[in-house]
Formats: sequence, C-alpha cells, structure tokens
Amino acid sequence: MGTRKIEWDAMWDDMLREAKGFLVDLDGTLVTGDAPLPWAHDLVDHMGDAGLILSNDAQHTPAELARLLAGLGLPIPEERILLAGVLALDHLAREAPGARVMLLAGNGLAAHARSKGLRLVQERPDVVVIGRDLDFSYARLTAAVNAVRDGARLVAANPDRTRPGPGGTVLPETGALLAAVLAATGPVPHLVIGKPEPFMFAEGLRRIGTRADETIMIGDNPETDGRGAARAGLRFLDVRHAPGHKEMTSRFVRQQEAKQGQERVRA
Repeated sequence: MGTRKIEWDAMWDDMLREAKGFLVDLDGTLVTGDAPLPWAHDLVDHMGDAGLILSNDAQHTPAELARLLAGLGLPIPEERILLAGVLALDHLAREAPGARVMLLAGNGLAAHARSKGLRLVQERPDVVVIGRDLDFSYARLTAAVNAVRDGARLVAANPDRTRPGPGGTVLPETGALLAAVLAATGPVPHLVIGKPEPFMFAEGLRRIGTRADETIMIGDNPETDGRGAARAGLRFLDVRHAPGHKEMTSRFVRQQEAKQGQERVRA
C-alpha cells in the first residue's frame, strides 16, 4: 500500500491502518459525475492491491469502467472492479447456462451476456434482467411486464431508485425501472443482486481474499453501503462523516460547475 496523504481523524486513521481489505463504493465516494473527488487518488494509492471497487453500476463492464477511471488518473485494473450488472449476468450464466434473457440494459452488458453464453431475446424469455437501461420505453416496459406475467423469472442488478446527477439533480436508476415493472405485474418473486444484498459483499470478500472482520466498506450511502456492510459483518466508513468532507465536496462541485460553464462559453 502507498503512503497515505488523507487527513482523517483518529478513528478513521485506526480503521484504515488496521484493515487488511477494502471494499469501496464508486459514485459519491471516489468520483462525482465525470471527475474524481479530492481524496480519490490518495485513497486508491493507500488501498493498493488490497482494494476492490464494489459498485451497483448496471451499465458498464469492468473493462469499460477501468478505461474511464484511468482517464481520470485512477489506475484501477478491471480485476479490481466488481459491478452489479456484470455480477447479475455472471450469476445467471452459472445458474441457468444458455438461458433466454430479455435484457433491459446497454450494449456493454449485452455483449457481456453473449460472451457468457446467454441468448438475448425479445420474446418468450426465461429471465428478464433489469439494469440501467438508458433506452427504457413504454414498449420495453410492456414487453418485460408481460414476459414476467407469462412466467419469466425477474432479476434486477440493484435496488437503487436514483443516483446523483449534475447540478444537484437525480437520475433514475435500475430500482426505478424495477418498480415500474412491479407496479404492473403486482408482487412477484424477484432476485436483487447488488448492494445491500449479501451476495455482492460475499463475492467481493472472495475476490480480495480477506475475512469480513478484517475488511472495511468505504462508501457514502448508509442504505446500500452501510446496511450491506452490517449484514455481511464488515465495518463501514461513511465518507460523508470524514473531517471536512462537506466543505471539500461543495467546493469541488462548485469548481466543476464553473469549469463546465466556461467550457460552454468557449464552445
């Protein structure tokens, strides 16, 4: 692990120093929008090979996200990135090899599904998988609802209803699409893969090779990061409570918005 430059208080110092493994959220913890947060580089350096990104991202593959992060100066190899959307497809490929899947997600996850032997279909699927679908529409909702009503299993990459957007806005997430489907089907059994479900935390611990009692979860969302960590037996560090976090984040967001405004003027 590298030399840490982050200025935490004594409790944070002790927990970071004693931990042998780190599961780390992405949005709001290391990055906001398309920019790294002020402490991101130091935290990534401190974790080294003992860290793993644990994100409810249901749009990208680890390879895609690794390239995006590298462009932000955060060199995290794809092997150290665990994403809910990819994990859902990997789980399905193991449990139901060759299954017919109606996938509500982007091209990256579609390509990953095919690489795992899953057959992507628009009619008579065995399973409906919901990710972050930027092309979600009434027609896609209708198809998914009727597939579930006809007996298809329902799997969601994560339960998140929104995620932070630019300028203080929110963007609909996978859980919002899941809620739309369930509003039309009524209560039906369904599987959720991402945080705070134990499945994702167990896989994260398996990949970094540490026990729950020697690993910490670092994140900004007590409902997903915090609750999931507690259920899995991990300690949770909420970055929102780090010394100076609110002031640093607010100043950083203002700087990014000013920078974007200047770029629009130049354009």
